[in-house]
Amino acid sequence: MAKKRVFISFDFDHDEDLRNLLVGQAKNPDSPFDIADWSVKEPLTGNWEDKVRERIRKTDLTIVICGEWTHTATGVAVELKITREEKKPYFLLWGRSDKNCTKPNTALDSDKIYKWTWDNLKKLIGGAR
Repeated sequence: MAKKRVFISFDFDHDEDLRNLLVGQAKNPDSPFDIADWSVKEPLTGNWEDKVRERIRKTDLTIVICGEWTHTATGVAVELKITREEKKPYFLLWGRSDKNCTKPNTALDSDKIYKWTWDNLKKLIGGAR
């Protein structure tokens, strides 16, 4: 089975370390996914949303890493909104097991934040269509 291409959405100001962990997990020999690491490191101006939309279109799904401040991260909120508009599957990961993690403010009430384990990642990615 071909590996799925994943777009990672995360709070750049607070959770870049979590993104780095997920990128590392993608390098595991039994990983069902590759990271399309197109994190936007520029201000939210101009055609930023268009750039993100194009990047999300080129992936199979989006993983949203949730940390303590994700509810305040404007970029994450926009990336999740675009993911849904593009009808791409997505899921939310609880980034910090010892902290109170929050959903992006554009998340649906029904969106569950999943515990970040290797088994969960493989199941969630394998089930994304």
